[in-house]
Amino acid sequence: MSATRRAASPRQNPSRLPWPATFRLGRRIVGDGRPPFLVAELSANHRQQKAHALALIDAAADAGADAIKLQTYTPDTLTLPARTRPFRLGKGLWEGRYLHDLYREAMTPWEWHAELAAHARARGLLAFSTPFDETAVDFLEREMRPPAYKIASFEINHLPLLRRVGATGRPVILSTGMATEPEIATAVQTLRAAGCPALLLLKCVSSYPARPADFNLRAIGTLHDRFRAPVGLSDHTLSDEVALGAVALGASLIEKHLTLRRDDGGIDAGFSLEPAEFRRMATAVRTLHAALGADTLGPSRQDRSQRRFRRSIFVAADVAPGEILTAENLRIVRPADGLDPRHWDEVLGRRARRRLKAGTPLRQGDWL
Repeated sequence: MSATRRAASPRQNPSRLPWPATFRLGRRIVGDGRPPFLVAELSANHRQQKAHALALIDAAADAGADAIKLQTYTPDTLTLPARTRPFRLGKGLWEGRYLHDLYREAMTPWEWHAELAAHARARGLLAFSTPFDETAVDFLEREMRPPAYKIASFEINHLPLLRRVGATGRPVILSTGMATEPEIATAVQTLRAAGCPALLLLKCVSSYPARPADFNLRAIGTLHDRFRAPVGLSDHTLSDEVALGAVALGASLIEKHLTLRRDDGGIDAGFSLEPAEFRRMATAVRTLHAALGADTLGPSRQDRSQRRFRRSIFVAADVAPGEILTAENLRIVRPADGLDPRHWDEVLGRRARRRLKAGTPLRQGDWL
């Protein structure tokens, strides 16, 4: 895609333009009623071992993921190597850790990216990443050429980064955890004005792990209507229920962290699914999506094949020509070979046109 795509006119509000209702990831179209796209987030679960990262990609493919996602940063592009109070984490999963130390342990070495992406493609997966500064975007454009970018919730107010990502001309997945509606609108407008051709917004709770009660999944529809973009879910719970609820409410992409074993430890292991859990989630959301079907009333194709087992009017006792048809010599029974029961009141009290044999279906024209 060209990075020279014409930006929206300054007099227009890009968040209100008729942007695409779908989102292309490689050859896959996401949104507009299509099956949910499933992303396995590797994050820090590689534990600084490339073999472990490659095994995670294999596990993602075997568990039913459509894509894997990396994170591209260094501790120095995220924070300062300070030991003062603002840089020390409080209560939570990483209590007492300093930001620079945490990010040094969590980062994915940049020299791995091309090999990990190639391995993912060999396993039939798409591979993309979350850049955390402009140098990461430049690196990914040069070494990985991803089908899309993701903007992390914590970077939604990093407008220079958004402008650089938008200028690549690639689709963008924008996570909205913690953000107010005006902040989301500013980010959306910034990306679109910079040249972003397609957006997908992620409903997200930026807690690790997240509580299901904090998700406000009904806002999925609000995001879709307000910003004219498909919506997905970034889910940091260990349950299936939040993802299922999101799909039922229209989410078209689900992102979950993946680890080989939570008991192995690791920075993100506490809110990451194991492969069997990811596969269970993948099966559940795809089954639910298939069950949602269309919003029209009427029988399904399988229903129509079963209509012959409904009730109809049959002759219950032999009837002579001219004999009155009654509830004693006619019955509404299964199967549906006879006259539809809606004609019951019309038929009762009429005289038989001809001899009717017990056990045969009543037909139009059998009465006078």
